Amino acid sequence: MSNVILNEREFKGFRQMIFDQAGITMSNAKKPLISGRLAKRLAAKGLDSYGDYLNLIQQDAKERQTAVDLLTTNETYFFREPKHFEFLNQYVLPSLRGQGDVRFWSAACSSGEEAYTLSMVLADVLGHTRFEILASDISTRVLEAGRQALYPIEDATNIPKPLKARYCLKGVGRQDGWFLIDRPLRERVIFDQINLNERLPDVGQFDVIFLRNVMIYFSVETKQAVMARLIPLLKPGGYFFISHSESLHGVTDQLQMVRPSIYRKRPD
Repeated sequence: MSNVILNEREFKGFRQMIFDQAGITMSNAKKPLISGRLAKRLAAKGLDSYGDYLNLIQQDAKERQTAVDLLTTNETYFFREPKHFEFLNQYVLPSLRGQGDVRFWSAACSSGEEAYTLSMVLADVLGHTRFEILASDISTRVLEAGRQALYPIEDATNIPKPLKARYCLKGVGRQDGWFLIDRPLRERVIFDQINLNERLPDVGQFDVIFLRNVMIYFSVETKQAVMARLIPLLKPGGYFFISHSESLHGVTDQLQMVRPSIYRKRPD
């Protein structure tokens, strides 16, 4: 399969597919990425060209999802951008202590590291039973990894030692070299496939929404459409977190910037 070339027409077809499915805009520089990540699927399906595979995913929804899984970027790790979690601890969670049901949304959770980071921080401040985290992604592959809650031991490097001791179980035997998120935390995280570029399901409202390192792949129009869907699901006074490399300038005026990458919905 190494001799199969991705031609320009096929490349444009895959770019259109990933835009239609996930809202992701891929530049011309992504041609090698598309070619490389889909090559094994051509081999697995016994296809002679990328055009044949493009035809297949247009007809086969399951295989189309596999292609989306392969083409979406899922880099993540525990306590990524730690200042966000410091801000939660210092400013957000104290105001939620007296609230009955606290709900967070990790809206592009990848393989679950962000959602479980949030669960550790919330459990540490609020206790195990007073919060719920919705963890969603477009990729079924990474969602399944998140549900497993089993990670290589080196991935625990950024987890503060007290939280690691309290909420992470070191694997033994066949799971040596891995760690498992403690069951009470796993039970507070609900994984669900949600496409932010489509009409959203009825998931209720949230005190805090995290949507980090996602909108860098979106056009301005796609960002505006995604935010128009998400903001009504944020409670008045709720917080919205994006990555430090992103901005909502020119995207929405319905949120007030508290700090760069941290926004708040005006209280009623």
